[in-house]
Amino acid sequence: MASLSLHGITKRYGQLQTIHGVDLAIEAGEFVVFVGPSGCGKSTLLRMIAGLEETSGGRILIDGADMTAAAPSARRVAMVFQSYALYPHMTVRDNLSFGMRMRKVDKTVIARKLARAAEMLRLTDYLDRKPGELSGGQCQRVAIGRALVQEPDIFLFDEPLSNLDAELRLRMRVEISALHREVRKTMIYVTHDQVEAMTLADKMVVLRAGRIEQVGHPLSLYANPCNAFVAGFIGSPAMNMLAGELGEQDGQAVVRLAGGAVVPCALAQPGLGACTLGVRPEHWRVDAGSALHAQVTAVERLGATAYVHAESAAGTLCIEDRSGHPPRVGARIPVAPLIGAAYVFDRDGRTISAAKPEPAKA
Repeated sequence: MASLSLHGITKRYGQLQTIHGVDLAIEAGEFVVFVGPSGCGKSTLLRMIAGLEETSGGRILIDGADMTAAAPSARRVAMVFQSYALYPHMTVRDNLSFGMRMRKVDKTVIARKLARAAEMLRLTDYLDRKPGELSGGQCQRVAIGRALVQEPDIFLFDEPLSNLDAELRLRMRVEISALHREVRKTMIYVTHDQVEAMTLADKMVVLRAGRIEQVGHPLSLYANPCNAFVAGFIGSPAMNMLAGELGEQDGQAVVRLAGGAVVPCALAQPGLGACTLGVRPEHWRVDAGSALHAQVTAVERLGATAYVHAESAAGTLCIEDRSGHPPRVGARIPVAPLIGAAYVFDRDGRTISAAKPEPAKA
């Protein structure tokens, strides 16, 4: 395994700049996930690390050695792409060993690496099958195995599960996580799916428009987002964002919402002006004394959990319900955030008050 450092990385295509001075340190053995909306630069950054894209500026260091201009083969990295890119006329055995055979690796070494990869990825019974005889999940395991036999210092994954159905995605997430624990190599994983990011990452890197917005442990980013973009992107369903005005009531800072609702917030100095109030779906409660009323427009029943979608004077709400008896469509309900559960963002989207919710009372 190896550490990786990015220093002031930029990327330009003519006059268009897509990566803007990225600085990032990845420790040896970490599982790091790049996450962000489509077009934010995740895959471009990954391809520059692999050497498949030239950098326009900055330096890429692998274990302290400058690899900015090094050939991909000199970087000791292996990449797993979104498409399986398997040779359809070759068996699994031949697909896994193709690169080693082209490099004239000793046959005993090939056999040893092949057997280890097949055992780790549960492919032993499929070595003599061709890709057309495999499921999507099995094909993706072959693609990962092709990277594994190279014994790289760093694994790079570029949205490897995008072509799989929901059940296979879940299964492969578990398998990739188990693989990381077993091989103990540095892994960098690109996805636009923040659920994948939350479940896989030791460290999550949130990107927007070619810039890093925030870096940290997934639960840290979930609880303490630095701005409204990160707060809205991390979490599923997304955080409710409601326009409001900062003010003061009885000596305490509050946010006044449209319709007359007043929500206390943890600000030492109340301040004045426009702001955005953020409340996660799980942090709402039914409160008969609340001035915020919402009319239910849809209910998503997911077993033990339901998501109630409603319209209020302050905006559209998504409310998590675990009672087993969510309100019906058309019902009008009074709602309020749990005490201390509201985030406040200033007019520029920066977090000025983070939530520290008290547990809901039974």
